[in-house]
Amino acid sequence: MLHSGASTQRFTKRSLVTVSHAIEEAALATAEDGPLVVIALFQRMPYFTRELARYRRIAAGAAVTVVGLVGEAPPELPAGAYGVALDDAEELAREWSVVALTPRFGASLVAQDRREVEPAATLEAGRLFDGRWGFRRDEALHEVVRLRDRLADRLPATALATVDQVLDRVRHLPATPGESRAEAGLRLMAARAERAGRVASAATGEPSEAGLVDEPTLRRWTGLDGVTASGTLPVALVGVRVAEPAGTPERFGRRSTARETQAVIGALTAPLRPVDRAVRLAPDEYLLILPAVTEEEALAVAARVHAELAGLARSFPFVAYAVHAAVTVTDRRPLPVADVRHAVQWAAREGVPVAAVAREPVTAGPA
Repeated sequence: MLHSGASTQRFTKRSLVTVSHAIEEAALATAEDGPLVVIALFQRMPYFTRELARYRRIAAGAAVTVVGLVGEAPPELPAGAYGVALDDAEELAREWSVVALTPRFGASLVAQDRREVEPAATLEAGRLFDGRWGFRRDEALHEVVRLRDRLADRLPATALATVDQVLDRVRHLPATPGESRAEAGLRLMAARAERAGRVASAATGEPSEAGLVDEPTLRRWTGLDGVTASGTLPVALVGVRVAEPAGTPERFGRRSTARETQAVIGALTAPLRPVDRAVRLAPDEYLLILPAVTEEEALAVAARVHAELAGLARSFPFVAYAVHAAVTVTDRRPLPVADVRHAVQWAAREGVPVAAVAREPVTAGPA
């Protein structure tokens, strides 16, 4: 938990990674101010796996390195590094933290996962956290003490003794003058990097004019081709089948059919927020992806889609669409698209307007 009195700000995952890497690079820099303690909480294994090589290097130069993950301790750590398994229900499971401390240097980032998202080039990059960061030794000292106390019963005596030795040395030395000046420059660079990232997201992350993204774009946005992890961000999937009467293209002509298709897409995407996406999976089948919503909210979107499509009869009075949908909310990765499509097929076969797909328990391991 963020300590009382600390000022916090809203982070995207994108900016969080930038600051984390800056702290890690500082820990890797050659300096005669050791010994060094590094403590990092990564939430889930896929996020740590991509940083494993970096943390092997950090551990090689640090007096002690501690890495925490939900459900399992990270494998293949070198001597001097210790993995800690976090319980999915404990508060630390939602924390993304990186702290580096020596007698003369300190840097820390502490952020709590909001399980929310903002529009971004990828779903992962847009995840939101509340937290704070700084390159102040005394703040890093506070965080090492906090995490040492929270993890004490899961660390061996040798690791605790090494951490305590570093803490004793830090407490007996004054902080280095000029920390605020260096930190001010770092904050300016971090703010500019965040603004540049938002501009890039606005250019690449929005739906097409038709209101849909194609499947390759959806794969990139959901992280199917990159780093993503189960158990973090809830995402609602709404599968929709929109069947038109047989023979419509022959009776009304292809130009009319194209106008009707655009009208259907408009009805499907009308309830979407800027952060949501939609993709056409088949000529009569669509998928809506709604991050960070409840099942009740997802069902409300499905109901509105039904209403919007029913309203098309006013513009196309001779076309009565048969609409069936299926809804689930999941924090599994990859997203269970096949399950939703199967449920839509069942709903169409059984004449059910909206089917709810049962949620499955999320495992703590890698996606």
